[in-house]
Amino acid sequence: MGGPGEPPEGAPEGGPGGGEDEYRSVVFDESFVRAARLQEFSARERMADHAPAVRRRPPLRRGFSRQALILVLLIAVAFGTAIYMGVRHPYQTPVARQPAEPLRTTVIPLAPQRKVPGHPDPEYLYAHSPAAQYRVGAEGIPLPASRSTAHFSDSQVVAALLTAKDYLVRSSLDPDVLTGEQVRPVRVLLDTDQLDQFDQSFAQPAADGRHAPTGWLVRFDTSAARLADRKIRVQGTLQAAETDSATLEVTADHTFVYALRPVGASAKAQTSLFTVRRELQFRFDRDDLRLHTAQLVVSYVQAGPLSCAEDSTDHLHPLLAGQTARAGGPAGTDPYATGSATALCGSLATSAQPKV
Repeated sequence: MGGPGEPPEGAPEGGPGGGEDEYRSVVFDESFVRAARLQEFSARERMADHAPAVRRRPPLRRGFSRQALILVLLIAVAFGTAIYMGVRHPYQTPVARQPAEPLRTTVIPLAPQRKVPGHPDPEYLYAHSPAAQYRVGAEGIPLPASRSTAHFSDSQVVAALLTAKDYLVRSSLDPDVLTGEQVRPVRVLLDTDQLDQFDQSFAQPAADGRHAPTGWLVRFDTSAARLADRKIRVQGTLQAAETDSATLEVTADHTFVYALRPVGASAKAQTSLFTVRRELQFRFDRDDLRLHTAQLVVSYVQAGPLSCAEDSTDHLHPLLAGQTARAGGPAGTDPYATGSATALCGSLATSAQPKV
């Protein structure tokens, strides 16, 4: 017989009295119950409505929530925008940077046709020379009205003009540069591709059209001459233009007039004027505009009074008041005029000298 409380047939196979309950490990949590498709009516509902024991529940909605749908749409829009911008973006394709050209220089000494005129007062000389109306220093290098180009903004054009002006000021007006004491103020403004040529020009000057220090800057032979007046007179123009989509070009044409007297002379000694006409051509790519550097590619210089017998490659050796030199060219060359000289040594026109 079976034990108390057990069926007469004994405990069913696999029941509590036998093996382990095979359903004991199944857990019917709330989510499982709520997900069931059939739901049993309560006893009260069955008695009142004579309804069947169970009823069918509507299926659960398993679609995306509104937040999830919005997130998916945003991702799709962002992905589509990225593809569109990658195919038709508004920015220009970066162009490989071209190396800077080496500087080409021409330095033409202008020999006086008679004695160099002089006067103790530099102001008197300026007032009686073609430089009478010139401005003093950097004021004589005004910036032109600038406009944007097809590929460069107005601010980029202004940046090119400012760098060119800065180069002119440092290489033509800085007293330390004029005396040969410094070259760094000029060097730091050059494109890095030209630094080796610049350094070689000062380490080994040569009249080869590539390595003349006086093509890079103005500097005097201070063993013979010194500045009598730091108010250097200047006049000239700057012009900017786009040469291609990656390059701006600035052309500078300026005349600088210096008052000089012999080294060791008193303040009452005779003073003379020395004129330097510089025609420079600068180029700028976008790296130069960003770094405030320039590529100086052409330097055309006329300077006098000089003697053609003196080498003007490394330093300028001015002829001072009362000195003479044999004319070096067939005709007078006026550095105040707009025409360019063609000879490697010319004659300084009488009209370019002060009338004393």
